[in-house]
Amino acid sequence: MAKDVRFKVDRHRFNYRAAGILIENDHVLLHKQVNDSYWALPGGGVELGEASQDTIVREMEEELGYAVEVERTVWMAETFFEHRGDAMHEVAFYYLLNTEKPRFREGPFHGLEGERLIYQWMPMNDLDKVEVRPPFLGKALTNVPCETSHLVVKG
Repeated sequence: MAKDVRFKVDRHRFNYRAAGILIENDHVLLHKQVNDSYWALPGGGVELGEASQDTIVREMEEELGYAVEVERTVWMAETFFEHRGDAMHEVAFYYLLNTEKPRFREGPFHGLEGERLIYQWMPMNDLDKVEVRPPFLGKALTNVPCETSHLVVKG
């Protein structure tokens, strides 16, 4: 059985993640856990021995049944933040994705893995009205750069 590349040492946690950026009709696809107040890009943990591009393709298929292609890498981000009492160090790759057919729909919905996650296509113009994590994404998603950027975000 494959294992995600994440571990905990004392009160420090490390997480290696891949996330996907799907934009349609001036909306971006976000998700959140049912009990969380913040939204994030869909994706998941990179498994040991797995390339992060393969992770996002797998995760989109597992979570939503979407067949996606990676268009390009947008951000490589090292983020440092507090999460549920632990100091987090996350390394994440953010990929711009394409789908064969349009996937946009109105309102919240659940994926294939049950009701643990809520998905929603959020209007790009309203991203400043919801909490998106990591925090740099709220503004960055409204103007996705043409080149790949490496970010280090503390706090």
